[in-house]
Parts: sequence; C-alpha cells; structure tokens
Amino acid sequence: MNSRERINAVLNGKVPDYTPLTIWCFGLKPPTELTWERKGKRIEYWYSLRMEHLHTLPQPWTLDDEFRRVSTWQSLGVDDIVDVSIPWRIAPDVTYSDGTLLPGAAGGDPTYPVMVREYSTPIGTLRHAVKKTGEDQAPGWVIQPEIVPIIEDFNIPRAAEHAVSSPADIGKIRFLYQGPGETEKQWFKERMADISSHGPGTIPVQAWSSFGMDAAVWFCGAEGAVFMAMDYPEEFGKLMEIIAETDYSRTELACTSPEVDIVVQRGWYSSTDFWSLTLFDRYVFPHLKECVSLAHKHGKKYGYVMTTGVDILGERLIDAGVDLLYFADPVQDGLPLMRAQEFTSRGMTVVGGTNSVTLTARKKERIEEEVQRALETLSPTNRFILHPVDAVFPDTPWESIEIMIDCWKRYR
Repeated sequence: MNSRERINAVLNGKVPDYTPLTIWCFGLKPPTELTWERKGKRIEYWYSLRMEHLHTLPQPWTLDDEFRRVSTWQSLGVDDIVDVSIPWRIAPDVTYSDGTLLPGAAGGDPTYPVMVREYSTPIGTLRHAVKKTGEDQAPGWVIQPEIVPIIEDFNIPRAAEHAVSSPADIGKIRFLYQGPGETEKQWFKERMADISSHGPGTIPVQAWSSFGMDAAVWFCGAEGAVFMAMDYPEEFGKLMEIIAETDYSRTELACTSPEVDIVVQRGWYSSTDFWSLTLFDRYVFPHLKECVSLAHKHGKKYGYVMTTGVDILGERLIDAGVDLLYFADPVQDGLPLMRAQEFTSRGMTVVGGTNSVTLTARKKERIEEEVQRALETLSPTNRFILHPVDAVFPDTPWESIEIMIDCWKRYR
C-alpha cells in the first residue's frame, strides 16, 4: 500500500498492510543530511502548510518544502499527509490602519509597546490591540508578527484589547471573517493544481477548513469567550453563527477538489479546559454536524482536533459524525487506550497513542512502552494511526524520534 491507500484503509476500518505512523512538524530540526537548500539557503526546520495563514514562521515554507518533507519521512518508512489551509477573506469594503503605542503612553501598557490595528467596517470601527512582548524565540519556533492579524495565537494572552471585547463588536466580525471570495477561490484552485502536479495521487491530502470555537477564542480571548457565552448567551450564539457560516463556506470550497481526502476542523480551544458539555452542545455541536454532513455529501472524511477532554466530548464528536479524531493522548489528556478503543468500535478512527512530551524526555524505555502499548491495544481495531500528540517541535530530540520509529516498525 502507498500512504494514501494506507491512511484511507484505516479511515474506513479496513485492514491496512500495517498501522500507519504520522508525525506533525511544528519547527522540527532534523539531522543535516535530511535537510535541503532552497535558493541557496538551507531549510533547517520542518513545518506544515496547515500553519499557513495562521502563524509567522522564522523561515518561508513552500509547497515544494511540504513535498520534500513528505518524501523524506517516507524514505524513513513514515507516512505523511499534505496539508492545505483554506483561506477566508476580509470584506472588500473594510479598511484598516496600523499603529503602535509606546510603553507608558495613554491607552497603552506600562511595560510593552502595544500594536494597534483599527478596522473601519460598514457598521462601525473595531479596535484590536496586542502587546509586543519581544521574546527572544529560540531557533525554529514561530514568532510574534509585527502587526496584529485578526487570527493569531500570540494575540490571546497578549491582548490589551481583544477584537471582540463586548457584544457590540460581534456584528463587525462578519466583515472580518468571511467565506472565500473569487480571489481566494482562485488561489485554492491554483494550489490544488500545484499539489496534483507534485505527486501521482499516492499521498493523502487534508484541507483545514473550519475554526469553530477556536475562532471565538481568537476574537474574544479565552476568558472573554467563556464569560460572554455565560453572560450574553444569545449574542455569543450570533458570534458562533457568523463563524459557522464562514466555516461552512470554507469547507464547501475544500470539498470541490477531488484531491482532498480529509477536511479538518480545529478544536484546540473547544475542549473541557474551556467549555462544559452543555456549552459545547449549544455552541459547537450543531455547526460541527452541519460541516460533517457537507463533507460526507461530497465523499470526504471529517477530522476534528481535540487534545484534552476527549473522554467526555469524544462521544459527541461521534454523534456529529466525525470520522477522524486528532488526538487520543494517554499523557497530557490521560485518555485510557481502552476508551479510545471504544471510540473505534463506533466507527471513528483515532490518531495518537503517544506524546511529544515523552519524546522530549529522552527516556528510551518510556517511549517504547507507550508505542508498544498503543499498537497492541489499538492496531487490531484497524482504525488507528500512531502519532506523537500533537506535534514535534524544535526541542524534540531526533534520537527520540528514531527510537519511536524503530519500535513502531517492530510492533506495527
């Protein structure tokens, strides 16, 4: 089997030739002999195009790099997936201006400069202000951008003023997070043509098309989103409807491509670390179910990322029709492997079984124990992909990755 056949087999509960291993890269530094040069500059760290439109990388990462990473993993026996991030748009009649408040300035912060982006929308002004904290990031890690994009993980803990700081701001978000327009659709068409030209259809492709509750946390902040959901439930419901409308449109675009095998929804901020089951059912579940149904209508599989709270919310993902769970994590989430096995019995493929924290700890026995236990418990379900949750980072030791791969080859 090739990678696409193997991944599709476990997505459908069919017997693969062996259990796949995938590894997401978030700035992984491989050995020099596994790197390459582009335009005379060595690509020392591996990333993924799932990060496109979302993060500022310390080096460019192109589609050519994506396929070089895939082919290099495959040379080591590891399966890989090509990612594409579905774009959204800001309404054409929106304008914005950028500025910076120096430390101590009125309306700023006493310690840090505050970057400000002010949007002018058809229904009023929206202000988004974020402290520029200026950390000296170690090599390979994503960096804080020099401006304030509407969507960026750095914004959440550093916000001086979130984009949605009160219910009055909710309607304005409709102009800042919209479904793809003609420009975005043309970009996607060209990107998928490039993907098709790179390979003979032997590599699975997944499109990241939905933000769900992650977008609410980006817009409101973590505490702001939770408090707004409890204090202004109707207004927060309208925000989630705006997000869902754009998510649906992005998913619809993803489904137009025959190259796409899987569409994925981010759910890092949708777990029980933030939301009760009641709030999840009210604000996430109905919209998730709509996107899953759309994907299934077009013959695509639907994946969902949730790294904590899976024991509680995993059942609701199954009820919504989710085909692929990122992740079953026995370390940070403490999810029992037998519980993950229950999910597979209901038709959901699970990804995980080990954790990148285990790799960073550099303990050979612990790595091998996790990998062996995961494979012996979940491989017989034919719905399992071994994967270190949730990604490997610049501080992940390569020797630990080699231990994991060697053990996987023995027990897969």
